[in-house]
Amino acid sequence: MIEISLKTDRQIQLVDITDRLQKEISARDWKSGVCHVYCPHTTAGLCINENADPDVRHDLERAYPKTVPDVRFEHDEGNTPAHFLSTLIGPSLSLFVEKGELQLGRWQGVFFAEMDGPRTRKVWMKWLAG
Repeated sequence: MIEISLKTDRQIQLVDITDRLQKEISARDWKSGVCHVYCPHTTAGLCINENADPDVRHDLERAYPKTVPDVRFEHDEGNTPAHFLSTLIGPSLSLFVEKGELQLGRWQGVFFAEMDGPRTRKVWMKWLAG
């Protein structure tokens, strides 16, 4: 298993980790298979979205808090909205790799979705050769 560390700067933040994942894939000479990426945190997740226009990322960061329902949360740490959002985003992705390159759509990137920052976080990677 490979561990990638990252720091977030804001409470809600999408961090593009595409290049970091590709760097790890290249460093290990992984050619064809599936790269599993996992977030071991309950107030963060992983997603794929557009990374060509930074406005998309900023729009999503502003929209996420508005999706939290107006209910009384009983968890008394005060970060239940982050727990709620992380369940919508999800903790893992399976990414195809061919000829040593992540196979993403033209405008796609892989993002770490912070919902309770700023924090130091980690992402785990595991390889399944194909």
